[in-house]
Amino acid sequence: MFLSLRAEVEDALEGALSTLDFPTDDLGIEEPPEDVASVLASSVAFRLADEAGAPPPQVAGRIADEIDADELTYVAEVQAQGPYLNFLPSDAYLAETLDEATDETYGRLPDRDTSVVVEHTSANPTGPVHVGRARNPIIGDAVANLVDFAGYDVDRHYYVNDAGRQMAVFTWAYETFDEEDLDEPPERDRIEYDLVRYYRKGNAYLENAPEDEVEAAEAEIESIMQGLEAGDDEAYERVSEVVDQVLGGMTECLARLPAEFDEFVKETRFMRSGATDDLVDRLKELDESIYEEDAWQLELEDHGIDKNLVFLRSDGTSLYATRDLAHHEWKFDEYDRAVTVLGEDHKLQAKQVRTTLELLGNETDQLRQVLYSYVNLPEGKMSTRRGTGVDLDDLLDEAIDRAREEVEDRLDDRIRDDELDDDDIERIAHQVGIGAVRYDIVSKQPTKAITFEWERALDFEAQSAPYVQYVHARCCGILEEAGIDPETGMDDVETAVDAELLETEAERDLLETIARFPAVVDEAADDLQPHQIATYTREFANRFNGFYRECPVLADDVDPEVREARLALVAASKHAVANALSILGVAAPRSM
Repeated sequence: MFLSLRAEVEDALEGALSTLDFPTDDLGIEEPPEDVASVLASSVAFRLADEAGAPPPQVAGRIADEIDADELTYVAEVQAQGPYLNFLPSDAYLAETLDEATDETYGRLPDRDTSVVVEHTSANPTGPVHVGRARNPIIGDAVANLVDFAGYDVDRHYYVNDAGRQMAVFTWAYETFDEEDLDEPPERDRIEYDLVRYYRKGNAYLENAPEDEVEAAEAEIESIMQGLEAGDDEAYERVSEVVDQVLGGMTECLARLPAEFDEFVKETRFMRSGATDDLVDRLKELDESIYEEDAWQLELEDHGIDKNLVFLRSDGTSLYATRDLAHHEWKFDEYDRAVTVLGEDHKLQAKQVRTTLELLGNETDQLRQVLYSYVNLPEGKMSTRRGTGVDLDDLLDEAIDRAREEVEDRLDDRIRDDELDDDDIERIAHQVGIGAVRYDIVSKQPTKAITFEWERALDFEAQSAPYVQYVHARCCGILEEAGIDPETGMDDVETAVDAELLETEAERDLLETIARFPAVVDEAADDLQPHQIATYTREFANRFNGFYRECPVLADDVDPEVREARLALVAASKHAVANALSILGVAAPRSM
């Protein structure tokens, strides 16, 4: 409804300004402060003061007088308040919001008939997913969810680096060493934890073995790389045996978040199809192309990039950047838009790729790159682990353990009289623990570095995932007590609901917040910023808790018609918060 109201306000303002012979290019529409009763405001009078030859408050009054609110559907009144124009919502606005929001798909925008590929994570398949990269799948999955919810046709891709030296070393080590050659057992009973030991063994061997043995090993590694470059089936199958197993284990880890993919696109795909060779030929023809220091490079200084892009080694093998350029051109052919989620250490690479694609004649307006800073490790047992680093599995395990303790500590304080058995507690621990990790990470602006803190992430009273999840559980509890299935909401209620009975400030504030949800989705999707959805959920939770404190729903002294209206508001709240959490990839527990 908010989007419809905004469109109506835009039309009304444009009409009034045109009648007054004022320009309509900037309407100055904005959301007012919380202490202002309007849903939308306009600061256009500031801009027009000089042209009108009058102070802004006087200009605002003239514009307000020119708008007939009786002709509007969703605006009840237009008020001039100093230099601002305030647009107050009508009963129809609130009634239609309540009606729409009781549908379980509330907030999902219409199909835009536009395809989008979101590439994220794409960690090298050399072993378990490291916690330092956890922000990529969490942000990437949320971006994909957000764009999908906003009406785009989304594919989620993982770009697999299966052609670089790392994978050649891994393949050689896997074929060379046996179990008895390895120094330690796997840390977990999953394939990537088993196979990463071969990779570590191989790197240690190359650093410490006698020179002649290292030379022989390097020759074999080079032959694997050359075989991949030449499109040799045997080389591809040898590397794939390692890559596919490790990737399978990494996928199991990512599914715990959950972060799932529609397609795993391998680098070698573009080598074997000839796309990389074709790209190299075209790169060599560019004016920026030079052969220097035994490699083909692009000199990009004139385009504001100090570091050259190396795209072909002297031995004829391509680099990751070369294959990624072919990959991007393929995405441009297959999709209307392409989004890539990258760590801040890839900022230079992202700029080089975009500039080179433009030099090759590609339109890059459809390419969006979401860059993020890294997450500092949480305190506790994980930060003192020995070994090569902390894995994402460790973070999720500890999150579940801590959430389980918190849930068990709160059992005696629960308001609901339903009994939670061990399976319920375990389910809630997973929903709350993993939800806390995801929410804490995705709720921050991606470009800001963050330090993960357990106490904040799992605080049921602060503005965290459990705080918002508890609102959903509370909505479900109210509906269940009223004999309404939370999944179907008001579909089973035959009584007509009168939204005008929601008269208190708490009720109207909550309903207006619900009305804004589709607009928040629309704006966040345009900006590719899922943290805006998290900000909305915190505001929503505050509004719902205010309503819960002030407006009894099922008390004996509540008028039956008011009871039905408030139940509809609870059902609408349930759908809004559940869908917002689903965009963030956070579970919405039915009970907590």
